Amino acid sequence: MSRIIKWFGIHTVLMSSLFFAVGCETVSRVGATVGEATGVLTSEEADALRRTYKDLTPEQEYFIGRSVSATILESYSVWDDPIATEYINLLGQALALASERPETFGGYRFLILDSDEINAFAAPGGYIFVSRGMLAICASEDELAAVLAHEIGHVQHQHGLQAIRTARITSAFSIGAFAAARTLGSQDVRQLTEIFGSTIEDVTHTLTTSGYSRRAEREADAAAVAILKRVGYDPHALVRMLQHMEERLEPGGLDFARTHPPPQDRIREIQRLLRSIPAVEISSVRQARFEQALRAR
Repeated sequence: MSRIIKWFGIHTVLMSSLFFAVGCETVSRVGATVGEATGVLTSEEADALRRTYKDLTPEQEYFIGRSVSATILESYSVWDDPIATEYINLLGQALALASERPETFGGYRFLILDSDEINAFAAPGGYIFVSRGMLAICASEDELAAVLAHEIGHVQHQHGLQAIRTARITSAFSIGAFAAARTLGSQDVRQLTEIFGSTIEDVTHTLTTSGYSRRAEREADAAAVAILKRVGYDPHALVRMLQHMEERLEPGGLDFARTHPPPQDRIREIQRLLRSIPAVEISSVRQARFEQALRAR
């Protein structure tokens, strides 16, 4: 477990330094816009500011995702099953290559959480977590592929970065806009460190507690349908997976019921996307591989 924590985690102070050091060009580019703000942002200004998340470098996204992942692993244990872990990584990598974002700075990484909760998370940069409870309700490799493809869709659309509160990035820009032209003082570094820590809290809270917006979930579902179709998995498996989840829905529970919209709402949207897409027959080879990796022990 300690090895895995070390793999994901870097001290917040170091992360904040790296985050802003590699981003001077980006910060300077948007600093003028932020400088024009008088302390009260209009909706147009806020929208413009949110778009700056797309200007974050892949390295910055990686540092954020790695820190968020370390925070998640403070609350969840890792399922120590090398065969199952290798299996979901091989499957996940194949799906990620078929996405519209096949590469991230640190690469996609998939990990199983030792929890009965039925849930999955996608941290920025390609860190994807699937609970043992989620694996348990998957009836086929196609359904597992649907879960992973949905989470890859969140990474593709950078939904995790959009969870950062506008106030955080505004404060960071106001401090660091001219970082390229001068050396930051100790007070500035301390403030940036605090902002970075709060940024990690924003993203982690969204992943594990409040969930993404309905729009973000729709975008991730649409991405999943496209990915599954490209690889040759059955896109209809996403609907079947949601139906399994709905059967186990416990309003107010600690799993997907807290972090995702009601399955029926998503199913209706997905079925519109599937109208012209025929179902794919479940492969016996895939099913045998799935059973061997996740059910045999």
